[in-house]
Amino acid sequence: MIYAFIFVFLLLAELAYLKIADAKNIIDKPNQRSSHSEVTVRGGGIIFPISMLVYFGLFGFQYPWFLLALMLISMISFADDLKHQPRRLRLALHIIAILLTLYQAQYFTLSWFWIVAALVICIALLNAYNFMDGINGITCSYALVVIASLLVLEKLNPFIDINYLYCLAVGAIIFAWFNFRNKARCFAGDVGSISMALALIFPSLLLIGKTNHLLFIGLFGVYGIDAGLTILHRLWKRENITEAHRQHLFQYLANEAGWSHLQVSLLYMGIQLLLSTMLIYSWKICTVREQWLIAVSAFVLLVAIYVWAKISILKRATNNNK
Repeated sequence: MIYAFIFVFLLLAELAYLKIADAKNIIDKPNQRSSHSEVTVRGGGIIFPISMLVYFGLFGFQYPWFLLALMLISMISFADDLKHQPRRLRLALHIIAILLTLYQAQYFTLSWFWIVAALVICIALLNAYNFMDGINGITCSYALVVIASLLVLEKLNPFIDINYLYCLAVGAIIFAWFNFRNKARCFAGDVGSISMALALIFPSLLLIGKTNHLLFIGLFGVYGIDAGLTILHRLWKRENITEAHRQHLFQYLANEAGWSHLQVSLLYMGIQLLLSTMLIYSWKICTVREQWLIAVSAFVLLVAIYVWAKISILKRATNNNK
C-alpha cells in the first residue's frame, strides 16, 4: 500500500508541475542543435529529487548528507533550466554535492588519492548523464536499467536500503509515462538528468565500497563510452567542448540516420542491460582476473562499434549531400 500511495503522490506531483510549467512558460524551444522539433515543457525530471524527498520522509530520514547534496544540485540545475547560471557556480555546487555524497558513502576514510579519483569520476559521470539527455526516453529507460541492476545486486549482496531504489524507480517510471513517447509531454531538463545521475551515483558508491569491485562503474558504461569518445572527437576537431552540440552517437542515429527517438533509447537501454548482466554474472562466477579480461574486452568491443557506427553514418550523410 505504501508504494501505491507513493505512485499516486508522485504522479499528481508531476501533473501539477506540468500544469505550472505550462502556465509559467517553462519550455524547451527547438534550435539547430536540438533533436526535437516541437516546443515542450522542460524540467519534468524534477520528479526525481521529489521521489528522493518522499523516500527520506517515509523511510526513517536516512542518508541526510546525500539528500542535502541532491537538493543543492537539483536547485542549481532547476535554476539553470529557468535561466542560464554561471558555469563556475554550477561547478562549485557540483563539487560540494559530490563531496557530501562521498562523505555519506564513507569514502573519507580512504586515502586522499582515492577521494580525489572518486570526485573526478563522479563529476565526469554527472556531466556524461547530462550530455546524454537529448532524445525522448533515453534518460528514464537507461536509469531503469541501472536501477534494475542495482536491485539485483542488492538482493545478492545488500548494500543500501532497498526502499531507496524502489522510490527512485517509481519516479523514473512516472517520468517515462510522459517522456518515453514519440511526442514527449516533457523533457527532464538539467534538474532531471543531473539529479538522476547523482541518485544513481550514490548507491553505486555504496556498492563499490561494499564489494571493493571497481568494475561496477560499468553500470554507466554505455553512457561513459558515448560521452567520453564524443569529447575526444571534438577535442581532435579543436572544438570548444563546453559549447552545445549534437555530435553524440545517439544524436547521429536520431538525426542523420533517421532512427526514431524510441528506437535509439531502446538500443542504448538494451546494450547497457547486456553489459550490466555480464558484469553481474562475471562477478558471481569468475576470478578477478577473468572479470577484468571480460570487462576490457567488452569495452574494446563497444568502442569499436561506436567508431564504426559514427564513421558509417557520417560517410552516408556526406554521400547524400553530394
